[in-house]
Amino acid sequence: MNENFSKSSGESEQGSWLEPREDRGSLDLASVPQEPVLNPWDVVLCISGTIISCENAIVVAVIFYTPSLRTPMFLLIGSLATADLLAGLGLILHFVFLYCVQSEVVNLITVGLLVASFTASVSSLLAITIDRYLSLYNALTYYSDRTVTRTYIMLILTWGVSICLGMLPIMGWNCLKDTASCSIVRPLTKNNLVILSVSFFMVFALMLQLYTQICKIVCRHAHQIALQRHFLSTSHYVTTRKGISTLAVILGTFASCWLPFTIYCLLGDYTYPPLYTYITLLPATYNSMINPIIYAFRNQEIQKVLWAACCGCMSSKMSCRSRSPSDV
Repeated sequence: MNENFSKSSGESEQGSWLEPREDRGSLDLASVPQEPVLNPWDVVLCISGTIISCENAIVVAVIFYTPSLRTPMFLLIGSLATADLLAGLGLILHFVFLYCVQSEVVNLITVGLLVASFTASVSSLLAITIDRYLSLYNALTYYSDRTVTRTYIMLILTWGVSICLGMLPIMGWNCLKDTASCSIVRPLTKNNLVILSVSFFMVFALMLQLYTQICKIVCRHAHQIALQRHFLSTSHYVTTRKGISTLAVILGTFASCWLPFTIYCLLGDYTYPPLYTYITLLPATYNSMINPIIYAFRNQEIQKVLWAACCGCMSSKMSCRSRSPSDV
């Protein structure tokens, strides 16, 4: 029994969940406690998963039930929302299975679901970045059948790779039988987590490069438009500042959420206290909570659908006004 925060059947002493132990220092996502002790960090993760699920379920429902939101951009946003929705459900299921069901096989499946969903979430962010870059770089040919084909290819690659990585712990690449090979998150092996971490840094570097190019294109277009309209001092700098601030928020949020956990995955060891893993993992889950706000709820088309749905649920005595971009 390898539960980090409860008493095992072979122990003679009851240790604190903050104590580093030689053979049970990592965050255990696959153990089956005989006498589970409720861990407040697991409760926080479960609550976060509930909020994540509710937010992204709304986005998925809006895109699925709105025929006009079937463009490549919204398909990628829907992929991101689906991945984050599965991540939220995975956090909830992990809590339920850890303290209620107590099945090692089911917990392995839950871990695989979390790995696949978070991988798909990060990959969908990369796909959205690529789509935004191409929409500016190839503006004249963006609205063509080639773009639709490219979008489906990115979706297939995103979910194909994510599912394969999520299947690894289930197919046997885990450390249940070899504690020395464990990472900071059981039952993932150290090599498995290193591969995921290195892949994240590659994705982040590519996103940083693409958003840098996007910023240059936006600034150049704003400068050209401002020169044509003869008010460079106002329009150019306002548009440029707005574009740079938006890109800074996107990259800053992504980096601040994922970098702490990713760096700790490379530097940490399974003997380290689980508290460190929880502290770095929790912000990573918040990225799935923030994604709907950045990529979906700020979109005017999605706002119109949500506002129309809210108006439909209101009393007939309440007036429903249309929103302008200045209201957002």
